[in-house]
Amino acid sequence: MKKYIVIIISFVYILSSCSGQLDQYSFSSISPEAVTEKDIPAIRNGMYYSVQNDPGVRSYIMFDMLGGILRTANGTPKDIINGTLSPLNSYIVSGWNGYFSALYQVNNMIAVSNRFPSSEIGIQAKGEAHYLRAYIYFCLVTRWGDMPILRQNTMDKVSRDPVAEVWKFIEEDLDAAASILGSSKNYYYVSRDAAIALKARALLSQGTSEKKRQAVELAESLITSGVYKLDSFEKIFRKEANSEIIFAFENITEESSINISDLYYTYAHPNKGQGSYRPTTELMDLFIEADKRKAISFINIAGTDCINKYPSGQTGRDPVIISRIAEMYLISAEAQGRSAGVGRLNELRRFRGLTDIFPANDNDFITAILDERRRELMGENFMFHDLVRTGRAKQELGLLDHQMVLPIPGRELQLNPNLAPNIGY
Repeated sequence: MKKYIVIIISFVYILSSCSGQLDQYSFSSISPEAVTEKDIPAIRNGMYYSVQNDPGVRSYIMFDMLGGILRTANGTPKDIINGTLSPLNSYIVSGWNGYFSALYQVNNMIAVSNRFPSSEIGIQAKGEAHYLRAYIYFCLVTRWGDMPILRQNTMDKVSRDPVAEVWKFIEEDLDAAASILGSSKNYYYVSRDAAIALKARALLSQGTSEKKRQAVELAESLITSGVYKLDSFEKIFRKEANSEIIFAFENITEESSINISDLYYTYAHPNKGQGSYRPTTELMDLFIEADKRKAISFINIAGTDCINKYPSGQTGRDPVIISRIAEMYLISAEAQGRSAGVGRLNELRRFRGLTDIFPANDNDFITAILDERRRELMGENFMFHDLVRTGRAKQELGLLDHQMVLPIPGRELQLNPNLAPNIGY
């Protein structure tokens, strides 16, 4: 995306603290009635920028941080989990604030687009906004559970809606996006296929037999479309032309705060880095030498093992991949179950240099799926949610019952008495 311009319409969030992120406040700015059709491109760019940047860089690794695959220089995965799961944790607070800040921009885009129903760019932006709203709500519901459903911006102190209603809302938005959008000029813009891919993920997350059946249909529609095919990690994660990526944030502006590589590389790397998080030995042991993903997944820098998927260090910004076709293989395999799904699982494994496996029972099959997701999707923000939705988080991570969701920020609960806390925090 090009450099973004954010137009503030009538209300803005107070972003200096976590207070009142579900409230909007008056601001001397452009009224909604004053927006013209020629303003839509700037509002659209601002929407993309806000969704990408407002939640902060750790929102893109939160599920890796909590998923047992990362450690600090002198700590363990459990140390990260215990240090993060607090209503006062700054990363939880900034994520909450950022998602609702982005939601405000997305709802603005939908409202503005509705005023210009014959505008081609307005229609395109509306379809993208429905996808981005679904994406925001996917991030919210998988982190905090029950969530207020905001179809338009409001100054009311809203209550939380049940998880089932949130999933329904996500599906509705993705269906709306798919009905409006077609192909995009490149994978840095939302397309119909991006909506299909995210819906497949959302359906798998819900876990019922019917939702899994639907997830298979959507994942297979992308796998067999002829548009995408498995490609090498060297292309996917080194910003080369590839056939894998369905949608990604380009992440190239100087103002962008999304620099994942800085958190993974140590300062001894030529591109420098903070080295805040490192892969666990258990994660690295999942990769054998024959695995074609290994060299791009990890690098040893002056004796320290580091995650290598994002190569820029402190020198630039890497794209952030939201959906790619390998995930669809894993969704299809898991949702079909052991007898039918092992074929798709082995197809992915063979492409990555591994041999076929034949799990003896359903429990072993889920273990194989989760291990393959670790190898394939490590560093792409899946692991904690994978363990929660498959019922393995408590055992594998040593979590308490209430830690299956994140805490609602404490200040938010003080300012909005209609929000119920997640019990246990």
